[in-house]
Amino acid sequence: METTTVQSNNQGVLKVVIGVLVGILALLGYLFMGARNETIELQKSLTSKVEQLSSTQIKLDSISKSLDLKIAEVQSLGGNIAELEEVKAQLESDKKKLKSDFSFSLQKYETKIKEYETFLVAKDDDIRKLKEENGILVARTQTLETEKQQVLVENTSLKTEKEALSTTLTQTVDDFTAKNNDLKRQVTLASAMKAVNVEVTALSSKGKERDGGAYKASRIDQLKVSFIMPSNPVAVQNNKDIYVRVLDANGAVLENGNGGIAQIDGKEIGYSFKQSVPFENNDQKVNIISGKGATYSKGKYNVELYSEGFKIGRGAFEVK
Repeated sequence: METTTVQSNNQGVLKVVIGVLVGILALLGYLFMGARNETIELQKSLTSKVEQLSSTQIKLDSISKSLDLKIAEVQSLGGNIAELEEVKAQLESDKKKLKSDFSFSLQKYETKIKEYETFLVAKDDDIRKLKEENGILVARTQTLETEKQQVLVENTSLKTEKEALSTTLTQTVDDFTAKNNDLKRQVTLASAMKAVNVEVTALSSKGKERDGGAYKASRIDQLKVSFIMPSNPVAVQNNKDIYVRVLDANGAVLENGNGGIAQIDGKEIGYSFKQSVPFENNDQKVNIISGKGATYSKGKYNVELYSEGFKIGRGAFEVK
């Protein structure tokens, strides 16, 4: 009887243990299935996020290429690309942020992408207008080029006529100028002074005159050139600068202390001394005294007189 009771108690304990084990197994199965479901959902969420990131990256890359094309096109048309480059910089910044955006929001990037696409559409319209304006400019340029060629042809014809006329006019002016200069020269020659009966006298250091035309070098301190200025009804009655050139046997101009350069008949020549003489138009006699200090060597000397650009007389003397 006791044996039966013990066996019955053991069976009851065994059933309880088995029940507990079954409960534990059921709980573990439930927990396992729950965890498995959460893992699957997490995998699905991650997969969706990766797909969204990839899709967003592809769209941003596509917009970047479109911007590059539009920048190149606007630049080739001569338009302003500042705004395009500014948007391109912002796009590159968004692409860089996308790679490290742990709080990625598809909605936020979809909004950005929409703004970029709207901007591209607006730029398409601007490019179309720019092309139309360029087309008008090209047409105008072609018209202007045609008109330019016509003007060049007309200018060539006018230039040929002008050159022919200019040649004729130049020849006429040259002929007139030559005749006028010749007439002026004749008038000038007619009004030029004359120096006649030119005599050269030596003056000693004490002012004593020695005439005869031949003098010792030691006795020549100064020269006195004397001549007659005949009256001339064409000449102007005013002060006349008389230039005296004393030339040695070799034709060299004697330096006389107060010499210089004079413009004679269109050329510059050296002179030994000069003096201003009032022209009285009455066959007056003129005396011109040289400076002191000149050195005379033996030989024959020629004396030339100039006034108002012409030679007016000549004389000579000899040094023994």
